[in-house]
Amino acid sequence: MSEHTSPTEHTSARARALATRWLGVGLATLVAVVTLGLGVTGRLTLYISPESVWFACAAAVVTLAGAVWSFTLPLGAEGDHGHDHGHDHESDAAPDADADPDARSGRRPARSSRRTAAVVGSVAGGVVATGVVAAALVLPPASLSVELAMSRAGEQSALFAGADAVTLGVADTSTFGVGDWASVFATATNTTAYDGAPVTLIGFVTPAASGDDDVNLTRLVITHCVIDAQTATLPVTVDPGEYPTGQWVEVTGTVKADADGALRVVPTDVVAIDEPKDPYEY
Repeated sequence: MSEHTSPTEHTSARARALATRWLGVGLATLVAVVTLGLGVTGRLTLYISPESVWFACAAAVVTLAGAVWSFTLPLGAEGDHGHDHGHDHESDAAPDADADPDARSGRRPARSSRRTAAVVGSVAGGVVATGVVAAALVLPPASLSVELAMSRAGEQSALFAGADAVTLGVADTSTFGVGDWASVFATATNTTAYDGAPVTLIGFVTPAASGDDDVNLTRLVITHCVIDAQTATLPVTVDPGEYPTGQWVEVTGTVKADADGALRVVPTDVVAIDEPKDPYEY
């Protein structure tokens, strides 16, 4: 910074440096703290798959280490790209109108307008980013809503439709969840092979489109994080008026193959339960 910088310019430069550090290191630090907090309390799986938890926590630790290191840098060093600030500052002096083509062509107001727009955009983006991070810090963790699951129903019901074992009816179903069975129901060509298979499944109730005698047992299945969540549904022979939409239930029963080849779950027992600690399947 020039020795001839006025107090006003110095204050403005300091404010810009503080804003830059907040939008970079500050917000990254808050995100890292939130990530580690969710990881320690076991609630990070509300947003990412269990296999990704270790990576997210490790990245958060590295981010915090970088944040601590950043305090060793002088304020404003983010904008110093190695330029030589000891050069002759005569070039900083305002050129006269005869030597400045911008002044003659009237481009300065346009340049000033672009700079103002850039500042406004940066401030707006900073406010939005700060609000999002603050919300993540203050609001309690929550799973994806039932409404979202219903809106995504039908987008991709066959979660591993390419598995030949499922299609041919020779898959081991003893460990199948709602997502696995949804793939069976959607892709199996030998449905009689699954007739009578015992199931014990957990999910929440959503309306079925087939009629008045069924509901859908629904579960969200994620691969990496909640952004790629897919809705898996299974038709279950239950009176739709018995359980409200969104009610979590544990269903015990068997798979039934109808004459037309359609599969459904015929329950022997349905128990209303609270939302499980881990509401997703993977």
